[in-house]
Amino acid sequence: MMFLSRSPLFRLTVSALLLSACGVEAQERQGDPEQAERRRAMVEQIESYGVRDSATLAAMRAVPRHEFVPGRYRDRAYGDHPLPIGHGQTISQPYIVAYMTEILELEPGMKVLEIGTGSGYQAAVLAEIGCDVYTMEIFGALAESARERLGRLAYDSVEVRHGDGHYGWPEAAPFEAIIVTAAAGHIPPALVDQLEVGGRMVIPVGSVYGVQNLILVTKRDEGEVRTRNLLPVRFVPMLEGLR
Repeated sequence: MMFLSRSPLFRLTVSALLLSACGVEAQERQGDPEQAERRRAMVEQIESYGVRDSATLAAMRAVPRHEFVPGRYRDRAYGDHPLPIGHGQTISQPYIVAYMTEILELEPGMKVLEIGTGSGYQAAVLAEIGCDVYTMEIFGALAESARERLGRLAYDSVEVRHGDGHYGWPEAAPFEAIIVTAAAGHIPPALVDQLEVGGRMVIPVGSVYGVQNLILVTKRDEGEVRTRNLLPVRFVPMLEGLR
């Protein structure tokens, strides 16, 4: 008896079908050629600012940012500036999204925790690179809309939770990378605990009324935690308590 599941031809056919399906998903996400051209121009500008990681740049070219902003701002979706998404929150400036992503030194298959889902754009960029993404949002309405949007766009490697990011996602820990997209008054100890040895975390720290610094946190083999200031930034505050 011939077992088709062991046939090289069968395996090649299945692989081709899967690749074809992925290609259709990517094409559906990216939308019309005009939007693709706007993304290309956006990424060229990001490159001119010094971002060089090829996986990050490819993800930024692929993710349809216009799908992650309210309809009235779609004509501004590819400008290099933040935009409001409701509840006093914003979708970050594309350059900052790319810079923070590059700093994490991501590879496909990595498990990444994001604090501050917002509209889901940063999570989509991480998923486009090939990461398994766990993302937390303190506003229930934003968490629900991001979950729907990411599902509709077939970013199936993203899990969304309505939760307080100060406490992280302990049952999914440890994480090889953590990205925080809101300014904390201090680096939450729970996030340091949930960072894998050898992992990297990028987090803005400081007051919404004062200077904020983007900080890289690394955990060494012996458990030593090191921090390094990267650049001054301005983010919305990292809130406590579910909304």
